[in-house]
Amino acid sequence: MPFDHNDHYHRLLLRQVPRNCGAALDVGCGTGRFARRLAHLGMEVDAIDPSEEAIAEARALSERMAGDRSPRFQHADVTEVQLPQAHYDFISCLASIHHMPFGTVAALRDALAPGGVLVILGCYPEKTRLDWAWSLAAVPVNAVARLTVAFTDKLRPAAAAAGRERVKAPVRQPTVPLLHIRREAAVLLPGCSIRRRLFWRYLLVFRKGGDGPEGAVEVMTRARSLSQ
Repeated sequence: MPFDHNDHYHRLLLRQVPRNCGAALDVGCGTGRFARRLAHLGMEVDAIDPSEEAIAEARALSERMAGDRSPRFQHADVTEVQLPQAHYDFISCLASIHHMPFGTVAALRDALAPGGVLVILGCYPEKTRLDWAWSLAAVPVNAVARLTVAFTDKLRPAAAAAGRERVKAPVRQPTVPLLHIRREAAVLLPGCSIRRRLFWRYLLVFRKGGDGPEGAVEVMTRARSLSQ
């Protein structure tokens, strides 16, 4: 099993799940590994992906889940479906936002319930010296991680391979620079945080406020962002 950059950050993403989370949406779920991890936490999970093959694989793998609610997998393009307003307590988007216009986050934002959290593990191309510096730092770590996974994989019994994904989600190279993403996010997701991560990723976290003081804070944050 090759080292998967997205899977590496699953624990970090799960720490962003708000307390008493009842409903979650995983956008661009692929074969459903992260959606199943959310379901294991006891929440109702909707998971969508435009790849019919990936959704079929996700459903097949989820049939093996015992004692947990399986995610509801749907073959769909999030840019073409009507998401329920103010419904989800947690929305995740793992290495899939660059497959669609970044403005799609506005629909995800509106689908969040008050206090809900949107988490995006995104990809970006190297455009600046800082981008390249982070990429160079990731190369040796990536090599060690892959060797470790390959060595561990050889020690596993052959039966361990039975539950692995046979289908991989479609891959597309990112084209939007991180600086541009920051600027769009400041307007569409006021108050969000964006931090670089190793392995050519960034983590965006946005918490939706209500109509009270939190909402006012978001408006003030947006005004400050636009003035800079």
